[in-house]
Amino acid sequence: MKPAGTLGAMRALFVRDLRLALRRKADTLGAVFFFVIVASLFPLGVGPEPALLRTMGAGVVWVAALLASMLSMPRLFADDAADGTLEQMLLAPTPLPLLVAAKVAAHWLVSGLLLTAVAPLLALQFGLGAGAIGVLVLALLAGTPVLSLLGAIGAALTVGVRGAAVLLALLVLPLVTPVLIFGAGAVDAAVAGMGTAGHFSILGAMLAASLFLAPWAAAAALRISLD
Repeated sequence: MKPAGTLGAMRALFVRDLRLALRRKADTLGAVFFFVIVASLFPLGVGPEPALLRTMGAGVVWVAALLASMLSMPRLFADDAADGTLEQMLLAPTPLPLLVAAKVAAHWLVSGLLLTAVAPLLALQFGLGAGAIGVLVLALLAGTPVLSLLGAIGAALTVGVRGAAVLLALLVLPLVTPVLIFGAGAVDAAVAGMGTAGHFSILGAMLAASLFLAPWAAAAALRISLD
């Protein structure tokens, strides 16, 4: 297929998923509200201890972002499987990994990017300074696409499976643990006045590997699930 046709198919699927997400505003906003509520409960439960809040702030925001991104992940391919769109994607001349990449990009735009935009407000609850908040935002920008890409593999493996949300979490959470560790570690390093280049190098390496491998793995999982 010509490159223009391939790009056109990817663009059409990307726009379609964005429009569907805008129609299901309750799902999109529900993930944001969940993110805000989970992150806000910790300062209330721990109490006004500035040093403790600064220490745990990055980890709490990352864990909340991870859990919030998982809320919409089970529907990434489930709706397409239910209405027959997924079968059309498998038969399309456009390579399936590229179509998966387009769907993941749309998911990240309405999930990961939105959570990243809200994160600075939540970070203020933990007493993080401007420098640490900037590092947090950059880490989320590098890490949340990895969450969506790895989550797509789990979503593909659990298409049509009962209890897919629980199974998806069991499959994906161990895989994204390194993203959580180095994303929160970058903010902790910034708070301690240490360099963050090492953490961002590892996050960048994980993002590059996920961009290259995850769409192919998810496409293979979709074929297996639908056989």
